[in-house]
Amino acid sequence: MAGVAKEVVAGLSSVVLGYEYEERLIVSALLANGHVLLEGVPGIAKTTLVRGLSRLLGLGEDVVFELGGVGFRGMSRIQFTPDLMPSDVTGSLVYNPATRDFEPRFGPVFAYVVLADEINRAVPRTQSALLQAMQERSVTIGGRTYPLEVRDRGKFFFVLATQNPVEQEGTYPLPEAQLDRFLMRIVMDYPSSLETEKEIYRLHMYRLTEPVEDLEPVVEPVWVVEAQDLIAREVKVGEGVLEYVTRLIRSTRPSIFHPVSKYFELGASPRAGVFLIRAAKAYAALKGSSEVEFSDVDAVLFPVLNHRLIPNFERLVELESEGERFLARYRLIREGIEYVKKSAAG
Repeated sequence: MAGVAKEVVAGLSSVVLGYEYEERLIVSALLANGHVLLEGVPGIAKTTLVRGLSRLLGLGEDVVFELGGVGFRGMSRIQFTPDLMPSDVTGSLVYNPATRDFEPRFGPVFAYVVLADEINRAVPRTQSALLQAMQERSVTIGGRTYPLEVRDRGKFFFVLATQNPVEQEGTYPLPEAQLDRFLMRIVMDYPSSLETEKEIYRLHMYRLTEPVEDLEPVVEPVWVVEAQDLIAREVKVGEGVLEYVTRLIRSTRPSIFHPVSKYFELGASPRAGVFLIRAAKAYAALKGSSEVEFSDVDAVLFPVLNHRLIPNFERLVELESEGERFLARYRLIREGIEYVKKSAAG
């Protein structure tokens, strides 16, 4: 299983350069049966990553699988805009003059991989329709409920949403309770080095089409469900790691560990701990390990917790006044998590 998963990561790394860690996180989230929020400025290949993953799984936008009378797309892309309605995402009943009856029209959420582009541009009502589908993994149309995940038929449901953290005018930020539906929020920055950026330009220098178009499937979609079940069943979590995770989560709460109040107003819930363990198991499996190590927990700690912690408002304003308006929140949460790690390790 690990060998195949590494092939998927290698395929992504061949067309999106400089983001191998983020690519490993995305594949880990998929194997943990969670959803991902990709946050970063435009032009750093967030959408390309999603398209590349779909192609490697044999799930192109033109692929349709028939399951239980419902046609599921391999991948669907929803461009979130302020005028997008909930029924544009989930589907609705439409009148068929030939049969003189109403029949369901399934929305783009009926897919294996759903790309929710610029999710914070849609109104809260539309956001809630997608987030409810993510949570319940089903959609109700005309009084009938349709599953979005059919595990015994190899059908999984994976949502990757993107948003731009810089441009906030005319957007509707997701509330913390809805952010909690995402297993990870992966924060993507600019390429880390001059050489990496040169390699990106070199990759595109003699092409008019995207390199992602050249990717070929590595696995069948059913492999994902089999790998998810295998990881959940077989990857072990030792008592020491469990103790570490528990201490980490509890130490983020100012009501329990007062010194952390200089970083956080509100700490992580038990659900965050459940997701942290699930993500760490998938990350460990990705590197071929059958047991979670402390380093696996640390690797997924920030992406799993950064959207579940409310930063200290006064300290956040102070950092923003120093000229780090867009990075201040991430920096403060990262500093707080590092502080918590030292406390939990001790």
